[in-house]
Amino acid sequence: MNSKEIKYTPHNLKDLLTELKDTSELMVDLAYSAMMYDDIDIAEEVLRLEEKVDVFDYHMKIVAMLSARKVEVAEAMVSALTVSESAADISNAAVDIAKIVTLNMNIPYELNIALRDAEETFIRVKVNEDSIMNGQTLKDIELDIEAGMWITAIRRQNEWIYNPGHDTRILKNDVLFARGHGEGVPLFSEMASNEKPIPRNMMHTNKLADLEMAVDIIVEMKNIAELSVGLAYSALLFDNEDIAYEVKSIESQMEIMKSNLEHWVLKTAKHVKDVNQLRGLLHLGNASLKISNAAYGIADTVIRDIELHPVITLAIRNSDEIISKLKVEECSSLVGRSLSELKIETETGMYILAVKKGNKWIYRPSSKTIIHADDLLIAKGSRIGEQVFFDLCSCPIKSKKCG
Repeated sequence: MNSKEIKYTPHNLKDLLTELKDTSELMVDLAYSAMMYDDIDIAEEVLRLEEKVDVFDYHMKIVAMLSARKVEVAEAMVSALTVSESAADISNAAVDIAKIVTLNMNIPYELNIALRDAEETFIRVKVNEDSIMNGQTLKDIELDIEAGMWITAIRRQNEWIYNPGHDTRILKNDVLFARGHGEGVPLFSEMASNEKPIPRNMMHTNKLADLEMAVDIIVEMKNIAELSVGLAYSALLFDNEDIAYEVKSIESQMEIMKSNLEHWVLKTAKHVKDVNQLRGLLHLGNASLKISNAAYGIADTVIRDIELHPVITLAIRNSDEIISKLKVEECSSLVGRSLSELKIETETGMYILAVKKGNKWIYRPSSKTIIHADDLLIAKGSRIGEQVFFDLCSCPIKSKKCG
């Protein structure tokens, strides 16, 4: 907690929870961007945002104490405080990632390249004067459904704009930091720079098998940690015990992966001159595990059948990145096609977390997963993307939503 005195002011519980969720997730995005591009400004912004989260968490506790005049209200408040604490834990993990930059730990070249090919990656690109983005607002461009990308920060000369809104206007020479599915990166890059992206040179002369194993584990831990957070909020939103238990299972997997990571990092140490880079790997592994632990904290409220405060679902639905559950209709254009063919992430900006076929759940579905009628899909993304996704799962002639 920051040493500055925090004075109480009246707050709405739903707004506090929404702010905690949005800010903690933004911090993780910014922290990865700072690490990948070795950007001290963004790293320091993550540290500043931690103070903001501390203030939100403080007000959450005050609101809980002021409202809990009956046992029933106090019991419902437990779930809200658990979500608040878990969001704060996610923000702490983001700070750990940012410290890789502020403490000059660095990361191996191999990891930087591998992270750009992760399931959800980050990109930095400068806006060209001739770009179609120049002078347009984010609402005009609709990047989420055009390229499946989400701008998390904009550097405009010496000014920073974090978590820009729909009314934010893109100007020439802006440097955009964005996250999204890897397939959308080339399209986004071309839209901003007005140039065809040049494929990266993947060759590296000092490739070590042990280091390669450590890097693979780190990337997988990042992917799984992000999945666990999305599933945890889904379990809360839909009060689904099956999904909650999957989050618990993921946390156990992450413990094993962290142990394996330590093994390969120690094996690599004898071949690496600058062991400072290996410290960065271990630091990143610990941060991913923290995120997974926080996700389990959220899901545990469902597993323990703790009464959920009604404001929790409102807060999750009110956040920047929303979670949707929808059923595929028999006449939907999705039926009979694989996720690889559909390219849902780049076409809608929605990322599918899970698919339920009959009584069986498929978490983190692969590109080969075929969508069938009556499949239940859980996805996260933007409101604009959600509407496009709703239309896709419905019959082409119908305008009604499915789900």
